[in-house]
Amino acid sequence: MTPAIFAAFWAVSILFIITPGVDWAYVISAGIRGRVVVPAVAGLLFGHLLAIAIVAAGVGALVAGSPLTLTVLTVVGAAYLLWIGANMLRHPPVPDAGERQSSGSWMRWAGKGVCVSGMNPKVFLLFLALLPQFTDPHAAWPIPLQILALGLLHLVSCGLVYLLVGYGSQSVLQTRPQAARRVSRLSGAAMVIIAIGLLAGQALK
Repeated sequence: MTPAIFAAFWAVSILFIITPGVDWAYVISAGIRGRVVVPAVAGLLFGHLLAIAIVAAGVGALVAGSPLTLTVLTVVGAAYLLWIGANMLRHPPVPDAGERQSSGSWMRWAGKGVCVSGMNPKVFLLFLALLPQFTDPHAAWPIPLQILALGLLHLVSCGLVYLLVGYGSQSVLQTRPQAARRVSRLSGAAMVIIAIGLLAGQALK
C-alpha cells in the first residue's frame, strides 16, 4: 500500500470523525462527568475496532447480505441509543468538582462506549462500504491486513479527536453547570433523534 492510499483514506475518514454524532454526544457527556473521558473514549475505540475486525474477517459482507441480521442489529442498536438518550434528557449530568469516580464507573463508561459505537449500524456499514474501496487486490499485503492497517489509522484519528472533544467540553463546561445541563440535553436529544430515525427507517421498509 502506498502513502497516497493512506492519505486519501485519512482525508475521507477524518471528515466522518469530525462530524458530530452519537460518539461526540457520548464523549461530551463523559467530559461533563469529569474523570471518565479516557474510559469512555477507550470503549468507543474498542467498538470501532470490533467493527473493523468483523469487516476484515469477511463476516461483514455476510451480515450485509442478510436483511434479517441487519434489521436485528439496527433495532438493537437504536433501542440502546434511545435508552441512553432518554436517560440524558431526564437526568442530564451536571459537573461536580468534588465528584469522585470509582473503578466501577470507569468500567460502566467503557462498556457503554463499546455499545454506542460497536452496536451503531452506521459505524459498521461505514466500514463495510469505505474500507474495502481503499484496498488493492494486487498489493503485496492481503486484503484483510490492508483493512486492518487502514482501520488502525482511523482509530488513531478517532482517539485524538474524541479526547480533544471530551477534555474540551470538560474544561469549558465544568464551571458552567447550566451550560453543561443544556449541552447534556442536546446530546441526549441527538441520540434520541438518531435512534428514532433508525427505527423509522426499519418500519418503512
